[in-house]
Amino acid sequence: EKLKIEKKNSFKKIYSSLTSWQKVQVARHSNRPHTLDYIDNVFDDFVLLSGDKKYAEDRSIVAGFAKINEISVIVIGNEKGNSMESRIKHNFGMAKPEGYRKVQRLLLLAEKFNLPVITFVDTAGAFPGKEAEERGQSESIASSILQCLKTKSPIISVIIGEGGSGGAIAMATADKVFMLENSIYSVISPEGCASILWRKNEAVIEAAEALKLTAEECYKLKVVDEIIKETPGGAHRFVKEQFEIVKKRIIEEINQLINIPIDQLVLERNEKFLSITSN
Repeated sequence: EKLKIEKKNSFKKIYSSLTSWQKVQVARHSNRPHTLDYIDNVFDDFVLLSGDKKYAEDRSIVAGFAKINEISVIVIGNEKGNSMESRIKHNFGMAKPEGYRKVQRLLLLAEKFNLPVITFVDTAGAFPGKEAEERGQSESIASSILQCLKTKSPIISVIIGEGGSGGAIAMATADKVFMLENSIYSVISPEGCASILWRKNEAVIEAAEALKLTAEECYKLKVVDEIIKETPGGAHRFVKEQFEIVKKRIIEEINQLINIPIDQLVLERNEKFLSITSN
């Protein structure tokens, strides 16, 4: 028992003083729970929905109907995978245009059936390959953001790992944007920033600090609405406790949002994101 207390105190001490670059590494930890883990442990009766009805199924985005505390919802999230085989299958969580068009399809379904939407964001960014550009990557991201802004259903977004660039914003344009304590949210990866501004990979630590990508910085800048605490030692060490924390907060927020008149909710959502762009 004494050793357990010492271990917990050590975790608290270490994780209370992580640098920005260390938080990037925690956010990318291979054992950190991904979208499918949250779906399996936070929701019940999940029914997978596939395809964008236009081109193909994009497995980097997992979506479908589910229940949480007997409330029917639609769940959408990036899935990175946790083994080489599953990472390749899910394209490392990097969506192509058909993935974002699937997001739009699910948002329209949510509005049609009057269901709250829960999104889990965990991606290094949208897929940057040639075929994605040929199929209209930037347009699909922009259309997803627009659809999020106008969907007449409550939307809650949880950044559970990496929130990278427009690929993340396409799913994090929500009434409430939550961010796990050790997750990150930024316009570009520290590696990408270092290679562009400093032209050397060794500048990643400096880049991570400059990007203001931690949950604390994003909350200060009003980019996210709330930080969800992680168990000391990170979500990857105490996954069951983390699932309970996230589940409780989602249920509380759904119960609040469903009592707000939908037109008012959509108006406030739009005003919130317009105020970010004007600052």
